[in-house]
Amino acid sequence: MTQRIAFQGELGAYSHEACRDARPDMEALPCASFDEVINAVRTNKADLAMLPVENTTYGRVADIHRMLPESGLRIVDEAFVRVHISLMAMPGVQIEDLELVRAHPVLIPQAGDFLNRYGIKGEAAADSAGAAIDVAKAQETKIGVLASDLAAEINGLHILARHIEDHAHNTTRFLIMSREADHVRRGDHGMMTTFVFQVRNIPSALYKAMGGFATNGVNMTKLESYMVGGSFSATQFYADIEGHPDDPAVQRALDELDYFTDMLEILGTYPRDPRRD
Repeated sequence: MTQRIAFQGELGAYSHEACRDARPDMEALPCASFDEVINAVRTNKADLAMLPVENTTYGRVADIHRMLPESGLRIVDEAFVRVHISLMAMPGVQIEDLELVRAHPVLIPQAGDFLNRYGIKGEAAADSAGAAIDVAKAQETKIGVLASDLAAEINGLHILARHIEDHAHNTTRFLIMSREADHVRRGDHGMMTTFVFQVRNIPSALYKAMGGFATNGVNMTKLESYMVGGSFSATQFYADIEGHPDDPAVQRALDELDYFTDMLEILGTYPRDPRRD
C-alpha cells in the first residue's frame, strides 16, 4: 500500500482539499490529467483516485462518465466539497493594490459581484492553484488569485477576503475509486450503487427498464445518457441509486433492468454521504 490518493491539479486545488478532508491520513498525489490520476492507481503509484463528477452550478464534469467504465477502477466512496472562493495575494498587498485576479475560468464569474464592487478585472488561468503558485514564485504585487484557503496556506499567500462567491450552494461531488470493489455495508446513512448500462434495441426499452425501480420503491438519484463509440445510436446510461445490490428491492429492480439491456456493469457500492441531505 502506498498510502497515496491521486487527484487532478496542483497542490491547493479543490480536488486536493477533497483528498485532505476525505482521507487526511493519506498523501495527496497531484496529477496533470484525469487519465494520469486513473493510471496512477492502475500502476500502484497510488491506492485511491479522487475524481470530480458533478458540480451544482456547472453540472457534470466533461468526459468523466465515459472514463469511469473504461478505467477498470471501482467506486468505494463519495465526497462533497463546498467550493469556497478566497481572494489571496502576496503578504502586505491590499485589495486596492490589485489590478487583476487570476483563476480558473469557472471561478471568475462566481465571484463577479465582489470583483465588480472593487473594480478588479479577472484573467483566466489554466488552474487556480497553479495561479497561486505562479504569483508566489514571481512575488507579484499587482495580481491576486481566486482559489481555496488551502492554496494560500501552501504557497504563503495572504487571504484578503474569504467566501466571496456569489452563491452559497456551489458544491462539487467527487468519487473515490480503487483497484478493488468494496461491497461491505458501511457508514451510518445507507448505501449508494452506481452502474452503467445500454438498453436493447426494442421499443420503449428505457421506459420498461426504469419501471423496475419505481415498482420496487428504489430511489434513483441520477440518470444521464452519453454517446459511445462515435455513434448517435449507441447510447450508454449512467445511474446512481440508493441501496445495496443485496437489498431485495434493489435485486429485483436490477434483474428487471438486466432483461432490457445489452450491457449492465456495476461501478461501485459505497456509503451514502450525509451531505446529500
